[in-house]
Amino acid sequence: MKTIAIEIEEKVDALLLCLDENVQFLQEGLSRLDELRRFVIKRDDVALGKLLEKIQVEANDHKRHERNRQSIQQKLAAALGYEPRQMTLSALETILPKRRKDQITKRKTEIKSLVGQFRKEHLETVLLLSECARFNNLLLNSIFDLSKVESFSYNSNGTAKRQTDVALINLQL
Repeated sequence: MKTIAIEIEEKVDALLLCLDENVQFLQEGLSRLDELRRFVIKRDDVALGKLLEKIQVEANDHKRHERNRQSIQQKLAAALGYEPRQMTLSALETILPKRRKDQITKRKTEIKSLVGQFRKEHLETVLLLSECARFNNLLLNSIFDLSKVESFSYNSNGTAKRQTDVALINLQL
């Protein structure tokens, strides 16, 4: 019985470390979104490229971390007699002693807060990028007169004349 309690304590400790890593990943993700917006606004293509490379490397770390978290969840569920899907932080809060419950609750609250903040920042980044795309399309359409049907008029001699006063650039040779 005592060995089972020690085993559960060790797995809860591992879970707490894993939750701390989740908090760190979320904080880094918020930082990456901020950097992304800043680089887009500054139009810094080199920094955007480096940021993309950094994100790709971190994605592999995140996958490793997620596999570790799932492994801890499965082992903890087995030790407590739960199905892995049933082993949630809320379920842990109901069965752990107060000290451990408070540690889980603290991290759970922090993760929920960061996830909410991450969703907000992600939405703001998506809106910025969609506005940039919309503005670029408008600019290209106005420069190259892509949004209008080409209009011709005929002079008194019967020769066609393209309307050149609409676009900023006349592509006629």
